[in-house]
Amino acid sequence: MAPKAEKKPAAEKSPVLEKSPKAAGKKLPKESGGADRKKKRSKSIETYKIYIFKVLKQVHPDIGISSKAMGIMNSFINDIFEKLAQESARLARYNKKPTITSREIQTAVRLVLPGELAKHAVSEGTKANAGIAFLLKFLFDQI
Repeated sequence: MAPKAEKKPAAEKSPVLEKSPKAAGKKLPKESGGADRKKKRSKSIETYKIYIFKVLKQVHPDIGISSKAMGIMNSFINDIFEKLAQESARLARYNKKPTITSREIQTAVRLVLPGELAKHAVSEGTKANAGIAFLLKFLFDQI
């Protein structure tokens, strides 16, 4: 944010020109330093960069990644996510179901990802789903 301009004393101000009746209808933009104007929040862009970096450090702690390579990895994950979402939505439509469940996602993973990669993804997803189910069961037993 740029520093605000200091106000000059009244003696140093330049004379203000008279407004013509023609220009009176136009509205001038307010100063950015106005107190009544709300500050615009910059649109946050959600990425997978921190998660990619965490996984990289788990697998290869001594290796870094360039920002260009990180952008490519982020695009790759977004692309795969979109393909899985489209395929699971298509499967739900075929079965005349209004909801995408874990079953549709699992089938979409088997269709979109090749061979061994699909098997590993399904097993990791099943493991995560079982962990969540166990946690929910534990929480509801406490109530």
